[in-house]
Amino acid sequence: MPASEIQNETDFNAVNPREDTGVSRFPWRRVVIFLTVFTTVTLSANWLVCATWNYFMGNEEVPAWQFVPPLLTMTFIACVFLGRRYSNPGLRVAYRVAAVWMGVLNFSVFASLGAWVVLGVVAVLWLPVEPKFIGATFFGGAALASVYGFVNASWLRITRVTVKLQNLPAAWNGKNAALVTDMHLGNVRGAGFTRKVVQKIRELQPEAVFISGDMFDGVEADFDALLEPWKSLSVSAGIYYVSGNHEEFEDRAKFLDAVNRAGIRVLNNEKIESHGLQIVGIHDGETHEPELYKSLLQRAELDPNRASVLLAHQPKNLAIPAGEGVALQLSGHTHSGQIWPWHWLAARVHGKFVYGLHRFQEMQVLTSSGAGTWGIPMRAGTKSEIVLVRFEAESIAQPY
Repeated sequence: MPASEIQNETDFNAVNPREDTGVSRFPWRRVVIFLTVFTTVTLSANWLVCATWNYFMGNEEVPAWQFVPPLLTMTFIACVFLGRRYSNPGLRVAYRVAAVWMGVLNFSVFASLGAWVVLGVVAVLWLPVEPKFIGATFFGGAALASVYGFVNASWLRITRVTVKLQNLPAAWNGKNAALVTDMHLGNVRGAGFTRKVVQKIRELQPEAVFISGDMFDGVEADFDALLEPWKSLSVSAGIYYVSGNHEEFEDRAKFLDAVNRAGIRVLNNEKIESHGLQIVGIHDGETHEPELYKSLLQRAELDPNRASVLLAHQPKNLAIPAGEGVALQLSGHTHSGQIWPWHWLAARVHGKFVYGLHRFQEMQVLTSSGAGTWGIPMRAGTKSEIVLVRFEAESIAQPY
């Protein structure tokens, strides 16, 4: 974006935002607790699936191949942590294979539970149904669901939404902006996926592009190569980015520097104006500290009589930006639950703000399900998307 189009810029912590704001370092204690629980649960899930398969398929002895599922689970866990320090083709292949298995495991667990329930019903009703038929039906369904989830996650769609804002500058009335979140570039998605996203945006011809965090998966990689396709994209009102939680696992400077080198404007806890629209970006780490979050927004000196857009990765602590006069918050993070049945859990955590356009007090919140995936490269019950936001000068928003 040309410097002449940016007015009244307020840069709060551009040099080293994390150090200046005192945001906490990597939460090792919570990671150890999570890792212990996750390992216990997933290994138990592997045991359930294998035991169910053996019973319903009539295996009297444990097949030799059944050491593979728990090995893949441990490989996934190891690759998640090794990926934060190392990057090589072998690690990426191992991660991808293991991540696919984690998706298959997800559906297989519920297939196993369903098979046992049906077997109990069959036994109570004395129905002439063979256990092998029950097992084949449920595990076949799990296999089909896995294939569907993998294909569905690769299908990048365009979701169109109209947002009506009070006091919208005339220059933005009827104009579009693309919202891109949660690309998760790294071990699963690389420069090819970036080219796909950029080409979709180019076809949409938006005035601006807003990237609300998790551009990267948080693993070690050639960041410049992953972002290279962005250099070919030009939009009249600029491309803007703030960090997500996956860029906050350690020093986020390496991610922000790479984004800057790609020609994307990093909003380092600052406000800029583009054609009269106030655009604010707050990094994810700062939004977890209510007092810090509030002070940063106050220092932005938003004019409540003019429309404003806030880029913040997670739809949380909404009372803070709403209280500071933000008109529209653009978020991601939730993936809308990504894969069945976890979209129900995501909805319990984030409520109605898990996906779509909703109102919080006088502020509107638009949450995207994201363009990429984390961990399991599958989607079931959700979609991969780029959101094309059409701005109109009204007071009532149109939900989608």
